[in-house]
Amino acid sequence: MYFYVYLLISIVNKKYISYVGYTNNINKRLKSHNSGKGAKFTKGNKWVLIYKKRYKSRSEAMSNEYKLKKNYFKRKKIKQNYLKNK
Repeated sequence: MYFYVYLLISIVNKKYISYVGYTNNINKRLKSHNSGKGAKFTKGNKWVLIYKKRYKSRSEAMSNEYKLKKNYFKRKKIKQNYLKNK
């Protein structure tokens, strides 16, 4: 079984906000975020998956999720690349 670290974006008050998480089923997790059943922070917004990376273990995914959550520069760079290519 593989685990994924992912980055979602949404528009709130004319600004792009992002959310980082990990899961073993990326499609199911995105649907839960968009249906209001995901994390508390994501409720009420329409989310778009802009980044995902696969890992072989849950612990490796959790470690990298934490790193991406704290690395605002990398998150900003991923968002800019997505918006540039949109």
